[in-house]
Amino acid sequence: MVVMTPDAGEAEIQAVVERLETTGVHVMVLPGELTTAIGAIGDPEGVAELGLEGMAGVDRVVPISRPYKLASSELAHHEPTVVEVDGRRVGGGDTFCLIAGPCTVESSEQTLAVAETVAASGASLLRGGAFKPRTSPFAFKGLGVEGLSILAAARAATGLPVVTELLDSAHADAIHEYADVVQIGARNMQNYALLEVAGKLGKPVLLKRGLSSTVEELLQAADYILKEGNEAVMLCERGIRTFETATRFTLDLSSVPWLKLHSHLPVIVDPSHASGDRRLVEPLSRAAAAVGADGVMVEVHTDPEAAVCDGPQALYASAFASYAASVAAHASLVGKRLA
Repeated sequence: MVVMTPDAGEAEIQAVVERLETTGVHVMVLPGELTTAIGAIGDPEGVAELGLEGMAGVDRVVPISRPYKLASSELAHHEPTVVEVDGRRVGGGDTFCLIAGPCTVESSEQTLAVAETVAASGASLLRGGAFKPRTSPFAFKGLGVEGLSILAAARAATGLPVVTELLDSAHADAIHEYADVVQIGARNMQNYALLEVAGKLGKPVLLKRGLSSTVEELLQAADYILKEGNEAVMLCERGIRTFETATRFTLDLSSVPWLKLHSHLPVIVDPSHASGDRRLVEPLSRAAAAVGADGVMVEVHTDPEAAVCDGPQALYASAFASYAASVAAHASLVGKRLA
């Protein structure tokens, strides 16, 4: 990061940018209230050899050692990023966001019933899968574009913006047309070509942590989206694969305060996929609120026993109001209110 002097002019800033670009690094100009910083992302040794400290208008050159750059709280952001989704705020420190809906869209009736229930109880966003990545090739893979159309109808009826997964770049146009937030699932966290596609769609992106990925790898994946000029990125902790088999995955709650410390991006927790057991979803949601998460994403169904996928982890729609009230009470203990 090249920090310019307060009196550095446009010509001096541009001269530094052009000098940096000769090394092939990715350059970002970051105007501030008092001074301008220039982020150089790429080969640190090549930048060091430029001797930028001797150029007019340069105050100092600050090495950024972490492998993630744009997602880091050090480079461009000293304040938390707030992602706006159709007037609903995610992040910023004083709001807690409930994202809720069915694991997968099964029918218009099922999706609308769930959407109306969660909207009435404080949810900010509606989640729902139209394209589903399944471990077994014989499992239900979603309704595709028909499912997206159903989600759009539920949005029109309830006002809830839609979060749905981008599974393949071939679906990008359809997702762009119907979704308000593009979700990148755990299995695609390191599908770097897909991350770039998501970054170019111009929609907020919810990026899930991979099953066996470190938090630093999650932030490097976020950089792939951010470098496309899309600053509306949300991180999602959804449990990782460990030696423990009592739950479906191990929910790494320690990742939440770590990410809040080292990144400016909002952090969402998905206790449904982590636990695989609806009885654990509420206590884990309360814990997520207590450690500083910006929200939770949970699965809800009118009749979980009849769900075509992930029924055991879905909350009953009839119990969602009490669940939401309980989680909101815990969020208030750390100074947050429902978004």
